[in-house]
Amino acid sequence: MRIDIITIFPEMFEGPFSESIIKRARGKGLVEIQLHNLRDYATDTHKKVDDYAFSGGAGMVMMIEPIDRCISTLKQQRSYDEIIYLSPDGNILTQAVSNELSLLQNLILLCGRYKGVDERVREHLITKEISIGDYVLSGGELAAAVLTDSIIRLLPGVLGDETSALSDSFQNGLIAPPVYTRPRIYKGWEVPEILLSGDEKKIAEWKHHQSISRTKARRPSLDPD
Repeated sequence: MRIDIITIFPEMFEGPFSESIIKRARGKGLVEIQLHNLRDYATDTHKKVDDYAFSGGAGMVMMIEPIDRCISTLKQQRSYDEIIYLSPDGNILTQAVSNELSLLQNLILLCGRYKGVDERVREHLITKEISIGDYVLSGGELAAAVLTDSIIRLLPGVLGDETSALSDSFQNGLIAPPVYTRPRIYKGWEVPEILLSGDEKKIAEWKHHQSISRTKARRPSLDPD
């Protein structure tokens, strides 16, 4: 998989993309991530990528020309499955969305800033809009990092145990059950006996029941029934 990220702050990705699972996935050649500084596609001497909004109002707007120039340049090199704009009013990111995107080969992620992008970018250049939640960030970089992580961990060969992602929260519409490790007893707090029984069928039933109970209590909107 290849992910191209368009941003005016490429340095923001150095930490998240240089550690842990994403670092290993890149090292194994399972994913290629390319960062593109939008200012490199500006034509004026000041590398300007924003301007005042028509009709006035507070805040600047990212201009269409540098964005179009960057996307057009990338599309000349390969065909993209999706061109995604990270926006607070996009479709909410869910596990199902990450699963779907993990099956694709080439993605572009556009990180907005200021008051957003010229609406013509959204109308004519973008194929999908995604939000990571109903709140506003200073820009799309953190959202792009979240989306990238949620996709990459699903790629075959990325996780040490490929079945691990299948038991994550939300994969089956439920929150994951509680997990425990050694020691068996700590400060009098004990691990549930069922998990030590060795009875795989009863353990599976217990985990499923816990997932349903937790989902109903903590995320009733998922409607586990």
